[in-house]
Amino acid sequence: MQELERNRALVLATLAFAANFSVWTLYAAIVLPIASMWHLSVTEIGVLLAAPMLTGAILRIPVGLLVDCMSAKLLFVLQMLLCIPALLLLYVASNYNYLLMIGLWIGISGCSFTIGIRYVCDFFPRKQQGTAMGVFGVGNSGAAITLVFAPWLIENYGWQWVGPAYALGLAIIAVMFWLLAPRQPVLSEQIYQPPQRWQQLLKNHHIWRLGLYYYFVFGSFLALLLWLPYYYMQAYQLSLTQAMAFTLFFVATSSVIRALGGWFADKYGGRSVNWSVFWVCLVCLFFLSYPPTTMAIHGVEQDVDLTISVNVWVFTALLFIIGLAQGFGRASVFKMIHEHYPQQMGAVGGIVAAVGALGGFTLPILFSYAVDFVGFYSASFMMLYGVLAACMMVMYFALKAQRYQRRLKEASSYNFLEDDDL
Repeated sequence: MQELERNRALVLATLAFAANFSVWTLYAAIVLPIASMWHLSVTEIGVLLAAPMLTGAILRIPVGLLVDCMSAKLLFVLQMLLCIPALLLLYVASNYNYLLMIGLWIGISGCSFTIGIRYVCDFFPRKQQGTAMGVFGVGNSGAAITLVFAPWLIENYGWQWVGPAYALGLAIIAVMFWLLAPRQPVLSEQIYQPPQRWQQLLKNHHIWRLGLYYYFVFGSFLALLLWLPYYYMQAYQLSLTQAMAFTLFFVATSSVIRALGGWFADKYGGRSVNWSVFWVCLVCLFFLSYPPTTMAIHGVEQDVDLTISVNVWVFTALLFIIGLAQGFGRASVFKMIHEHYPQQMGAVGGIVAAVGALGGFTLPILFSYAVDFVGFYSASFMMLYGVLAACMMVMYFALKAQRYQRRLKEASSYNFLEDDDL
């Protein structure tokens, strides 16, 4: 019975997370048709795409605190109900500012991950945490629902009906979760951390390093799933349907592999994948950053025109590799959080998840600024390459400083023991 209850909790939490993630990424599907009708600039598109990510990121920290001291099941349901009015208001959105405000409201769905990960962790022993969190993280594939269902709704009924349809679906999921999801185990349901402890967590450098790592593996995943439909349409002149299909491939594979990444983290440890993920992504981003180039080579008898570019299939293959690496990386982060902070998954997970979600807010805006400033679309991947390189350098020097402090502490302890012996 206990095993069945665990599996039921995991399946329902993953389903609820997938529904919320589809809402959180809804603007990836509806902004492009609106942009052409309202003649929005690249920067305005980037801001609209990033709006839900901002509130989703900010709310993860207070929600992480709440979920450690109240029922995660109740909080999950309340969070879903709060999103429904915003989805209904999409039907009457008539201008850019209105759509921006609704996007900020819809962003409440982004804190569902912090709630769900805390809920799931209470049902599984430590040796199964990575696998359980990896399976729960497959809920990222909820973006695939948006990339398939929303364009169909837009084509057949108009973009105004997307919000009400999603509101109905989220209401059904909320009721189902409330009626069918088991309550958390009594011993772990109420874990209260005093304010002083919360402040100490914010000063913990290790937590911020995990957050910086998650900024790339999750934040750039979010940013790419929002940005790729626009990129495919502009850089490769694909139709909306084709662009959504390529983006769907990236999202689905990166999300599903997260379950395998969780198992890998359980078997080999979360640290074993961190730097491997960084290096794999850095190499792929180097090639994605290369702009289409035409050059003339002055030969002996005649000039030779040479064109170098990354075609759509090579581009998609490199993205596929990045997506797989990010899926492994997202699973390993929360395995490490549980190893170091098992009683504070909500609070610590909320901080790390918030930093990661900020990537989904900041990167689309940085992409749009880069394209506007430089003038070609691969500038967005140049920007992402620079962000990843900066993250790697910061983490390298932070780890080096930590090792230095540890050696100083060990040396002072050794000297103290020698003096004591004398």
